[in-house]
Amino acid sequence: MIIRVLTRKVESAGRPTATVTSAPPDPIATPLPYSAVMSDNEPVSTRASRPWWRKKRYRFLMVLVLLVGFGYLNNSSLLVATPQEPPLLLAHRGVAQTFDMTDVDGDTCTAEIIDTPTHDLLENTIDSIAAAFDAGADLVEFDVHITADDRFAVFHDWELDCRTDGTGTTRDHTMAQLKQLDIGYGYTADGGATFPFRGEGVGLMPSMEEVLTEFPEQPLLMHIKSDDPREGQVLAERLAHLPDSRLELLTVYGGDAPIEQLRERMPGLRVMSKDIMMSCLLQYELYSWTGIVPEVCRNTQLHVPEGYAPLLWGWPVRFVDRMASVDTRVVLVAGSGDWSEGFDTVESLSRIPEGYTGLIWTNRITDIVGSVR
Repeated sequence: MIIRVLTRKVESAGRPTATVTSAPPDPIATPLPYSAVMSDNEPVSTRASRPWWRKKRYRFLMVLVLLVGFGYLNNSSLLVATPQEPPLLLAHRGVAQTFDMTDVDGDTCTAEIIDTPTHDLLENTIDSIAAAFDAGADLVEFDVHITADDRFAVFHDWELDCRTDGTGTTRDHTMAQLKQLDIGYGYTADGGATFPFRGEGVGLMPSMEEVLTEFPEQPLLMHIKSDDPREGQVLAERLAHLPDSRLELLTVYGGDAPIEQLRERMPGLRVMSKDIMMSCLLQYELYSWTGIVPEVCRNTQLHVPEGYAPLLWGWPVRFVDRMASVDTRVVLVAGSGDWSEGFDTVESLSRIPEGYTGLIWTNRITDIVGSVR
């Protein structure tokens, strides 16, 4: 141990210089500096080591694992009993003449490309809707257009030229004038060589009121075929007098603008538009892994393409149950959902997931009902 001797000269007047020697410091009483007791390379911890589960990175991982586990348990249909009920059937336009949907677009006159007829029913008529219910449909869809006298004609096309012997649009004519048209005039299965329904469809275009009166207790889906906000306003006036028991069985969908007007005036009516559906599904994907259903999803109807459906939290059992809890119907449509693609063959039914109990969209209810029921 090195003893440091401090020497200092003490000078004062009249005295000799003295040498003073100080005692070495007590190594116990006086701690040495940190650097004096450590080797050059040895690290030292100044506090006790924390348990691994208290370290931030491990706490984050634990929270993440818990959230993933909760999300799985709360959304897996494997962990709930598989419903034994079959899916419900939505008949598009009732029982209608069929056609190949390949290459169909908005300008295609589908009356000119029908398959060889196997029955004499025409779409969007009282008889076609009745036949769909008789076949086993749980819900039947029909289309409406406003007329010159603010009625609603049950007809699919914007223009009359394709299917009928008339010209122009439905809004160019009164309901009485539309009743004089032959709605079977343009149908052909052989490129115009023959027209099997020409002369058979005079007076068969119904009004919306006729359909609602004819089927007072059956669920109906009405399609507004335009994006004119005024149609929503007029439709609300027409529906306002109906009893609640009838309105509860009615759903209306269509363009964003008329549906917004209709929903504003009749908030209790089940309605759907592209804007409502996209808002619902987007919010559902963001946070409904928790089981909470967004408010925008309440009291509506969702048309879900089969390719997108598996991405939804809880698909199919929990998703359908969650929507049912907020009075919302789920409709599974075939393919991408464009151009009214449906489950139209027995073979296509194999793509419907086990346990799905919502509605399936079909254009050929008579072809598939026996395999569903």
